[in-house]
Amino acid sequence: MSLSLWIAMIIAALGTYLLRLLPLLWIQRRLTRTDDDGPVDALPKWLVILGPMMIAAVLGVSLVPRTADVPGWLATVIGLGVTLAVWRRTRSLGWPVVAGVFTFGLMVVATRMVV
Repeated sequence: MSLSLWIAMIIAALGTYLLRLLPLLWIQRRLTRTDDDGPVDALPKWLVILGPMMIAAVLGVSLVPRTADVPGWLATVIGLGVTLAVWRRTRSLGWPVVAGVFTFGLMVVATRMVV
């Protein structure tokens, strides 16, 4: 590999590391500064809301196919249906994702061969 690729990989790795480390250090410092409020009251309100908002954003982006044609929408709708059905049966997080991604991929391949 070239030197520029190594430098880019190191910068990306450091950026990813710092994106995880800095909020952790910030919240640890904030929690140690609070006296009797307790850890739940020490968290800012925006931090409590941030997790569900990020999940909703990822879900929203995932529901729109990359190509807005019939095979893309069909694969998305069927993949979502399988994901929800498997989740309803298992009540877990892993198996519905695996089933939905597998079904989505299978539907994309099958519909592209037909259309």
